[in-house]
Amino acid sequence: LPPVPMEIPYQKLESEILRAVIVEFVTREGTDYGDQVFSLDEKVAAVQLQLEDGSALIVFDSESETCNVVAVR
Repeated sequence: LPPVPMEIPYQKLESEILRAVIVEFVTREGTDYGDQVFSLDEKVAAVQLQLEDGSALIVFDSESETCNVVAVR
């Protein structure tokens, strides 16, 4: 069986680490924001709000040893 990604509660991360995870996510190649242009801080704030309202969460994949932000369905 493939490893199951593990949820990382954003509240457990130090603020600098949380920001680094979010920045890595929003600056990742292929991230699409449509025709609108947002600053890095706006993108980070938007993801932070999604984490806070529960519409997104952070997961850790032990196989690739990476974190990702994913939408909650």
